[in-house]
Amino acid sequence: MSTKKINVAIIFGGKSAEHEVSLQSARNVYNAIDKDVMKRLLQDADIPIAKFLTLHTSDDLPIFETLTQHFGLPLFIKPANMGSSIGVHKVKTELDYQNALKDAFSFDVKVIIEQFIEGREIECAVLGNQHPIASTVGEIKTEHEFYGYETKYIDENGATIEIPAQLHEDTLNQAREIALREFKVLSCEGLGCVDIFLTTSGKIFVNEINTIPGFTQISMYPKLWEASGINYPELFDKLLQLTLERDEQSKRLKTNYL
Repeated sequence: MSTKKINVAIIFGGKSAEHEVSLQSARNVYNAIDKDVMKRLLQDADIPIAKFLTLHTSDDLPIFETLTQHFGLPLFIKPANMGSSIGVHKVKTELDYQNALKDAFSFDVKVIIEQFIEGREIECAVLGNQHPIASTVGEIKTEHEFYGYETKYIDENGATIEIPAQLHEDTLNQAREIALREFKVLSCEGLGCVDIFLTTSGKIFVNEINTIPGFTQISMYPKLWEASGINYPELFDKLLQLTLERDEQSKRLKTNYL
């Protein structure tokens, strides 16, 4: 049986007359998932998440003391439609609150205020379309305030990634199960990396899902699959096959009513 060879184009932007087009394309990728909509869908599906509040630019801003009574301190403020922890702030004081809102609203017209969950940060990678699978679970340990942009992409020593996470087997299975549930509830396809918080009492809270996870040398997604028995070349091959699978599925759908 012969294997059909396909050609794959690699597209990337650089400094040119079309540089702004490249930037806009990148922004569209980052804006792939709305955290506000995501959280409401997870909440409706009874998937445990932190308490949150959504603010729009037209809304009256909540009084800081009122927020602290509801969420406690610290709390997080983040743009609803940005990835890679861009515009995310850990708020401890009223001045932090004012500065964080100003910065978050500079990236988006909608901002999330979120309860801080004290606990370990673990991640699980998901791969697939209609029948997704979950990787082993990894843990992120950082000396920074939180696992932010600098830690993810700039400071190679900013975080330690432990794969697999040193957790009880039941907890690992629970994390993998909830990662798959989130992936399906949000109708994700292809790939995703699920951020999870594990409290000292053993409770699990879903933070979010990254639908375009990083693929750098220090990125969690490919490392999780490598530890699960799927190396880089195999992972890219599977992603290409999933893309072709989705394309074939789309071609079978009607494109006109007549």
